[in-house]
Amino acid sequence: MDSPRLAPSAPHGPNPSQENGEQPKGKEAKGDSEPEKSLDDTAAEPESPAGDQHPAAEAAREKLRRRALLGRFWSAAKGFWNPRDGDRLAWPLTIAVMLLVVLAVLAQYGINVWNRKIFDALEKRDASSVLMLALVFFPLAAASVAVGVASVYGRMSMQRRWRAWLSDHVLDRWLKHGRYYQLNLVSGDHQNPEGRLTEDLRVSTDAPIDFAVGVSTATLSALTFIAVLWSIGGALTVSLGGSVVTIPGFLVIAAVIYAVVASGAMAMVGRRFVAVSEAKNQAEADYRYALTRVRENGESIALLGGEEEERAGLNRSFVDVLRKWRAMCVQHMRTTVVSHGSGIIAPVLPIILCAPKFLDGSMSLGQVMQAASAFTIVQAAFAWLVDNYPRLAEWTAGARRTASLMVSLDALEKAETGDAINRIKRSETTEAAIRLKDLVVALDNGTAVVDDTDVVVKKGERVLVAGASGSGKSTLVRAIAGLWPWGGGEIAIQRDSRLFLLPQRPYIPTGTLRRAIAYPGAAEDWDADTIKGALDRVGLGHLQDRLEEDAPWDQTLSGGEKQRLTVARVLLHRPDIIVLDEATAALDPKSQDDLMKLLSEEMEGLTIVSVGHRPELERFHSRKLTLERRAKGGAKLVSDILLVRPPGQPRLIQRFMGRRTNHPKAA
Repeated sequence: MDSPRLAPSAPHGPNPSQENGEQPKGKEAKGDSEPEKSLDDTAAEPESPAGDQHPAAEAAREKLRRRALLGRFWSAAKGFWNPRDGDRLAWPLTIAVMLLVVLAVLAQYGINVWNRKIFDALEKRDASSVLMLALVFFPLAAASVAVGVASVYGRMSMQRRWRAWLSDHVLDRWLKHGRYYQLNLVSGDHQNPEGRLTEDLRVSTDAPIDFAVGVSTATLSALTFIAVLWSIGGALTVSLGGSVVTIPGFLVIAAVIYAVVASGAMAMVGRRFVAVSEAKNQAEADYRYALTRVRENGESIALLGGEEEERAGLNRSFVDVLRKWRAMCVQHMRTTVVSHGSGIIAPVLPIILCAPKFLDGSMSLGQVMQAASAFTIVQAAFAWLVDNYPRLAEWTAGARRTASLMVSLDALEKAETGDAINRIKRSETTEAAIRLKDLVVALDNGTAVVDDTDVVVKKGERVLVAGASGSGKSTLVRAIAGLWPWGGGEIAIQRDSRLFLLPQRPYIPTGTLRRAIAYPGAAEDWDADTIKGALDRVGLGHLQDRLEEDAPWDQTLSGGEKQRLTVARVLLHRPDIIVLDEATAALDPKSQDDLMKLLSEEMEGLTIVSVGHRPELERFHSRKLTLERRAKGGAKLVSDILLVRPPGQPRLIQRFMGRRTNHPKAA
């Protein structure tokens, strides 16, 4: 008779609708006549607004938060120009880019003057002047192109170096002291750090340089060509109802009024662009993260048969992306009305304005064309914000997301460095391998996980930490390894010692098997024979011939093989202290015994702190600490017993104590 098959549990927990007693919204719950909605149809449905008792106060707080995040971004990013810690080429590149902006405007002015002369020559049918101007045009165009190419090189070089500098700055802080791991344990706006360190950081460093170049170019162009419009256009005299009205610099006034109207219209229709762009970027990052989670946990999902549930989760995430993109589409349509309309009207308006003066003979054709070109340049300069408003919104969103990660790193750094309450003090000692004094291990909000622990682990001692699941054993060993800073008391580690933490789920880097076993050292730090010997001693001799093979070892090796590999790393690196967090749980009891025996024999003087549940582990340890979870105040150390004879104790006394323990009545 076949045993009943257990239904796989959902990887993401129970469905909220089922918890409330509602019918699941699967295919079985739908009538035959009801068509299934597509993702795009679902995205079109409006989001239900979250209730807020004080929307004005909430909006004010959000505005302050956004402003503070931009300030935090600039406080870090401006270090690129710091003469002491910044990039050595930051200022030379900045000066070169600004100089190229000036040269580009001069080249633009030269072409503008050439326009006037060529049209005047054409109007007069002056063949020799036309020929001469035609010959002059090519060097002028070549110079303009050369300046443009040099400007692109300088601008992009500056962007590349700024991104590299800021990326190094943030990555150093992210990777330091295990903060990349600790971010997973604390609350805050730092989800998907990989997206913030890549796309958001790229946008954050690309856009400001583009804006600086754009604003500088627009300012110089406006000043230069306003002077051109003023000198060419002069005053316009208009007869209105028998009176004569003279408008001085009418082309300049028209250009300014037109730019103000266009910019005002863009600001009005695009006022929500920043918020919508931020929401879109966050939705995209969440969707990428969801896909990454499926890839990283593919084996577990496949074994549990969780494809349908994962697809439902991905669909929900993608629906949010589509909804945010629909909002972006609406914003783009609104801004396109202004920008596209402005692009059509701007070249024609100056010709219409200059037509009366051209018809009465006070302006030549060349002057009209020069004025039209200058008007377009001035209008473009004034309307620079109009054309770049979407990019500005994208930059502010990226900069704030990057700054949010920085703020979370600031909080972790504050917890490490000094004066913060709720912090474990770390020190060195020469009297023991590990000393825990009045140790409290807590969450970042102050909730105790392990409370009031005093333990001294001597050099060469092997200590087993036991207790029920959820009693805080893994949290305790992470605190010992320096990965968990929250709590109180003190952890002292043997001076000049090297500590290794072996987790239950080992990390296998990409690349060759040789790199995987040498990690975190370099693959070249040991010769092939030494590495092969370590593989053989941990039971992976069958992999010796594949040492230089570049393969997806994280997917190729079984859980037990990965744990064997981490023991091989210990044999190569030979640390003074190792902390094992159920690091042999994937092995059968015999293999576990062989590896623990190997560590005891091969690594004389090695201090071991283990977390494990199997009773067989006791024979390889000298002490056993037991944690017991309490309803309040966190887990406590309830027992500390010796498992083997302490060094130096006479065997006769040990036998006598053993007889008394085994035969109490004989006493």
